[in-house]
Amino acid sequence: MKIKIDNKWIGDDCPCYVIAEIGSNFDGSIERAKKLIDLAKEAGADAVKFQCFKTEKIVSKEGFEGLKSGFQSKWDKPVCEVYRNAEFPRDWNKELFEYSKKKGITFFSSPYDKEAVDLLDKIGVPAMKIGSGDITWLEMLDYIARKGRPVILGTGASTLEEVEEAVNAIKATGNDKLILLQCVTNYPSSFDDANIRAMVMLREKFGTLVGYSDHTPGYIVPMGSVALGGCIIEKHFTDDKTRKGPDHPFAMDFEDLKLMVKNIRLLEKALGKPVKELYPEENETVILQRRCIRAKENIPKGKVITKDMLDVLRPAPTNALYPKYVPKIIGKEASRDIKKGEAIYSDMIQGLKL
Repeated sequence: MKIKIDNKWIGDDCPCYVIAEIGSNFDGSIERAKKLIDLAKEAGADAVKFQCFKTEKIVSKEGFEGLKSGFQSKWDKPVCEVYRNAEFPRDWNKELFEYSKKKGITFFSSPYDKEAVDLLDKIGVPAMKIGSGDITWLEMLDYIARKGRPVILGTGASTLEEVEEAVNAIKATGNDKLILLQCVTNYPSSFDDANIRAMVMLREKFGTLVGYSDHTPGYIVPMGSVALGGCIIEKHFTDDKTRKGPDHPFAMDFEDLKLMVKNIRLLEKALGKPVKELYPEENETVILQRRCIRAKENIPKGKVITKDMLDVLRPAPTNALYPKYVPKIIGKEASRDIKKGEAIYSDMIQGLKL
């Protein structure tokens, strides 16, 4: 399975696609947003992602009055105020889309209302990323999928039944360009609940490409995800974890992201392909570490060979007989004089058939 996003193929036998989730870490500055785009590109990410929402269209002021729990309990401002401070101005989307294109990195933004979907579709984003929180908003999933672009769907805090409903809603539009991301919606999330194997199950059950949107510290979960077939890794990204804001403390900084990408690329080389073969770097090792049949004593020409005349020792020169041929040699005559310690080859044994 493969899906093309922008100018890159994603899926089986393709490099893992790394998304740097900038989210709200631009801190209200378009220049900071551009700086983070530059750093993400330099670190080796394939894409950057922002979030396209308006506070009044994503949260209820009345609903959150007096309510602050979970990861939001750490916020020192009211929920609606945090969201408002994190808003990404809509007229920045086109400018940063063009800026990212110029820099050679793909621009995404998760839409949280239909107006945002239309805007992102109009400027030409190559795929739509749906955050886990909207997985049960089937009308929105239908609206996004009908744009015909690849859909990346987060599945955090969801039951398997809810994921199935979402998948069915998207595929019912005729859009089968879907990638599911295993995710634990907490900031940061724990290794105990990471459950990378759930990602594998999602692929098997729904027949889609899969990846991981990760909120754990470091890159252990991303590496495990790639090893198990994940084709996308998404990590929050900042340039300074000490900055104030909801996303900075648990995000990767430049050195973290660069190291993760480097190690993912090394892992991809190490994973190789499902073929067992002898590699060029092992050619000398075969000689040095394998045993061959050697003469334990001088064996004159015409002598009938017995087991006590033979030994099996390293090294094993090319074409020397391996230990498995000892039974075939016993009882046969030497076709020439064989010196003690000499490796035995097939032409040294009269009438030997291998």
